[in-house]
Amino acid sequence: MKPVSIAIIGGGTAGWMAANLFAKKWADKNVVISLVESPDIGIIGVGEGSTPTLKRFFEILEVSEREWMPACNATYKLNIRFKDWSPQSGIESYSHPFTSQVDTFTSRSFHVNTQTRRLGLDTHVVPEDFFINGVLAKQGKGPVTPENFPFKMEYGYHFDSGLLCQFLAKFAADKGVNHIQANVLEATRHQNGDIASVITKEQGEISADFFVDCTGFNALLMEKTLGVEFKSYKDNLFNDSAVVMPTPIDEMIPVETLATALSAGWVWKIPLTNRYGNGYVYSSDFISSDQAETEFRRHLNAIDSDEMCNHLQMKVGCLVKHWAHNCLSIGLSQGFIEPLEATALHLVQLSLEMFIEQFEKGGFSNQYQAQYNQFTAERFERVRDYIVAHYKMNTRNDSDYWRANRDNTHLSDSLIQLLNVWFNREDLTQEILRQNLQSHFDTSSWHCLLAGYGAFPPLADNQPNRGDLYRDNNIAQFLQGCALNFQSHATHLQFK
Repeated sequence: MKPVSIAIIGGGTAGWMAANLFAKKWADKNVVISLVESPDIGIIGVGEGSTPTLKRFFEILEVSEREWMPACNATYKLNIRFKDWSPQSGIESYSHPFTSQVDTFTSRSFHVNTQTRRLGLDTHVVPEDFFINGVLAKQGKGPVTPENFPFKMEYGYHFDSGLLCQFLAKFAADKGVNHIQANVLEATRHQNGDIASVITKEQGEISADFFVDCTGFNALLMEKTLGVEFKSYKDNLFNDSAVVMPTPIDEMIPVETLATALSAGWVWKIPLTNRYGNGYVYSSDFISSDQAETEFRRHLNAIDSDEMCNHLQMKVGCLVKHWAHNCLSIGLSQGFIEPLEATALHLVQLSLEMFIEQFEKGGFSNQYQAQYNQFTAERFERVRDYIVAHYKMNTRNDSDYWRANRDNTHLSDSLIQLLNVWFNREDLTQEILRQNLQSHFDTSSWHCLLAGYGAFPPLADNQPNRGDLYRDNNIAQFLQGCALNFQSHATHLQFK
């Protein structure tokens, strides 16, 4: 094949993920990869979480956890715990564990129990009790299995995003990626509309056959140069701001992200090996930045702390096209669906894997651009629906923010149908299969959310004998037995 030059404009986690995946997948192709990154734009090293797709990312690169996790102050993540999202249900918190092979034997019982509970019958519907990662999180154990454990475990990570960028940048450079430090001023175009080059302050003009826009919310290439329309999710998701600061880590490091609801949004608490990363995600329509910082500090018991807060703005939504002309958008430049459920890097990786497949399949041309755009748009919208459901289903009455979220009628047809099926006591799993949603958030994820919020009718007056108790006790014994094979989180983080 003839040489193909790809210029990734912008670094950050998304840019360096793209550079590394391209270099790995096309190592035997005549592809030259460059990444142009401003030396003047720093990265705020907030604590960030992932889904299990990041585990697959490092497996593709053949990078062991021993190599990258200590370098990024990373910890294991088995679970997301949601606290104070549905107080009227009587549920203080619930967990959304990542599912593993072990759960094949237990998740069906959870689904059956939720169906039984929707009929008004008393049964056990605590999500984390039916999944191995939920049990391990309660026990403070890590997910690394002994060699004789027969099931594959799935899990994510918590990490310092700034340190991860540094690690990935060095790894990519070692694999032949050309790292150019320069400030991009503008882009030029060919007569057919394709991008021809970028003009930089320090390195002059940089040309390429294909460009990847990783310039963040600025979207220099896709929006400002190519004029691709941005579709806001403001009507669906109200949050547009965040305030972040670290706090000291505990002696026992959790294996879960904690998401706690406050008056106008929610706070993440992400454990790293050296500190907690904390951030209050909120809507500026309901609270000012000063009010948010005060509430945030009060929540952290840090009113008098000398630690400075960083304030961030978010642009929630996505482009109507993620691949236009000879340019692909990845990361914040393509869209963002707020930090809840840690979907940002999940969408980055899925987008990159699909692009690599379609670009190579089409002979490094735009042949499959339309199919790619359809795939990516569907991914963003279905992930958005799952996030919207967290707000729609809340039972808080302490602020206009939560009441407005609960009263929000800007829901997709897909989400409306899912909620109708649930409240009409129909088969949610079959509806997810009918809509082909299982590759986004699967049936267990939806059951965790709706059961976790206590979205059930009142219990019937007359209750039959609890025939589920024997089965649920067996499940508990099975998962507790599996958990005996695992060691503490602290042991796993020693990397001896």
